[in-house]
Amino acid sequence: MSDSTVPAGAAASGPGFADFGRLAHQYIDGRWRTGTGSWDIIDFNPFNGEKLAAITVATVSEVDEAYRAAERAQKPWAAAGPHARRTVLEKALRITEEHTAQIVEAMCEEQGATRSKARHEVEMACEFLREAIRLTVRPEGVIVPASQRSRENRVYRLPVGVVGVISPFNFPFLVALKTVAPALALGNAVVVKPNQNTPVVGGGLIARIFEEAGLPAGLLNVVVTDIAEIGDALIAHPVPRVISFSGSDRVGRHVGAVAASHLKRTVLELSGNSALVVLADADVDYAVDAAVFSRFVYQGQVCMAANRILVDRAVEAEFTEKFTARVRALRTGDPREEETDLGPVISDFQADALSAMVDRALAEGATALVRGRTLGNLVEPTVLAGVPADSALLHQEIFGPVVVLVPFDGDDEAVRIANDTPYGLSGAVHTADAERGVHFAHRVETGMIHVNDSTVQDDPQVAFGGEKASGSGRLNGEATVEAFTTQKWISVQHGRSVFPF
Repeated sequence: MSDSTVPAGAAASGPGFADFGRLAHQYIDGRWRTGTGSWDIIDFNPFNGEKLAAITVATVSEVDEAYRAAERAQKPWAAAGPHARRTVLEKALRITEEHTAQIVEAMCEEQGATRSKARHEVEMACEFLREAIRLTVRPEGVIVPASQRSRENRVYRLPVGVVGVISPFNFPFLVALKTVAPALALGNAVVVKPNQNTPVVGGGLIARIFEEAGLPAGLLNVVVTDIAEIGDALIAHPVPRVISFSGSDRVGRHVGAVAASHLKRTVLELSGNSALVVLADADVDYAVDAAVFSRFVYQGQVCMAANRILVDRAVEAEFTEKFTARVRALRTGDPREEETDLGPVISDFQADALSAMVDRALAEGATALVRGRTLGNLVEPTVLAGVPADSALLHQEIFGPVVVLVPFDGDDEAVRIANDTPYGLSGAVHTADAERGVHFAHRVETGMIHVNDSTVQDDPQVAFGGEKASGSGRLNGEATVEAFTTQKWISVQHGRSVFPF
């Protein structure tokens, strides 16, 4: 074990809930520690470039320590029973609620989240904690009828053991908690690797909440590191039986391939290229509201965001006029100010990539109905029309405040365009006839689609996940139970079996 720890007293009382200097550490086996790697991850505020913290990366050895600590702690945790686990999760919920203001502040600083987005993320995280509390006392097994009357078949639900979690930057607190909390509730231990852009909100802050809640040491570990330092050690390590990853499909393919080679189960929530479809009978004003939110929430850096807005030609002119007026009125600026609608994108690399993407589309013949400026990491909204059908922009994920308007004639063409993408994560359809919307939704190749609502939806009790290149596996509700437990069949012969030899 490394002797390099947080300053005296921090391990005992724990750092504050918005203290970047003290939360920006490794958290292994109940100890706040400094990594022993040869370089630092610098945690920046994406709006003003302020350095929030420097974190020395964890090494392969420290990843191993985290997993071994989780392995040791898991069996006593599972044996402690559902009520003991529920008590810890109830405390974690109360702590999260009590410190909402500090958590929101940390999100604004580290993510560039607007205050409204940050508050929504904390509210959703609390909903997922409530669902995890329910999962602790979920029935653990069933009796299944046997082919012989004298035999009894018992099928038990057991924790998988240790879960590895790789979380994204866009909803780091929510996505990590919606995996960590139910995994712990079901009797597992967890090792989290947060995204390098959000090591505190997606890692240290969550560790701090559970530390305060009394979670025994070793059950939750946070390692802040990078593939350049540890390679595939986080995925290939022999201890974790499930790897949960949220991020791009490019990285997700690699995670899935490595995990499969070690016969590990995966939950992969990957990229999206969602379509919000406005049929001819839709309430145009309401569809505009849903479209603006679906594209521009958290600067469009959301896997479920509506990259493409498909509009029936019968209402194209009206929708376009109202939509572009709403987009022009959006305020881009300091995410800490209440009136700000869009804060910064996560990095200058992302800002430059978005500008280049728009320039390519314009060179291909697209028209900018709204052309936003790029000022540092602040990227103002852009609305494009007339994008050629063969443009890459229509088929890729746009992770930022850029949207494409696409007209169509009738439902069949709308379905064809919506499905013309390698992705299938979310979607939405707007119509005056809800059952028409449901029929339309059935034809779209996506894991989730919403009638008369936004494309950005999550619910603790409903299976969340995508089709095609948008991932595999599901989370939330019963899907989470499937992901983080395994089944064990124990039969009891109350009579005597007859054997053939």
